Amino acid sequence: VQLQASGGGLVQAGDSLRLSCAASGRTFSSYAAGWFRQAPGKEREFVAAIAWYGGRTRYADSVKGRCIISRDNAKNMVYLQINSRKLEDTAVYYCAAGVYSGNSDSYSYWGQGTQVTVSS
Repeated sequence: VQLQASGGGLVQAGDSLRLSCAASGRTFSSYAAGWFRQAPGKEREFVAAIAWYGGRTRYADSVKGRCIISRDNAKNMVYLQINSRKLEDTAVYYCAAGVYSGNSDSYSYWGQGTQVTVSS
């Protein structure tokens, strides 16, 4: 499975941004998908995950209530929308495929990351 994240850019605090992750490989629909992020000088952290069938999701406390993860297995796509962006959302965002979990070790496949910068 190969993954490519896109949709990052510069946004103002309070705005929304939707990230996309395109997957290749016919087995993608059998994997859970997750989004992680890494801010400068910090470790990579979990953001959101969605089960392979899309009916189960989980979110980090830092984005809960303003974040939606979704997927379209017919298109091999995963999406992450975070509303009401905060300055602390600035990071490189990575999509991943693997076992449904909030732990990065559970994911075997990773995309290259897309930069999101939130300005005040």
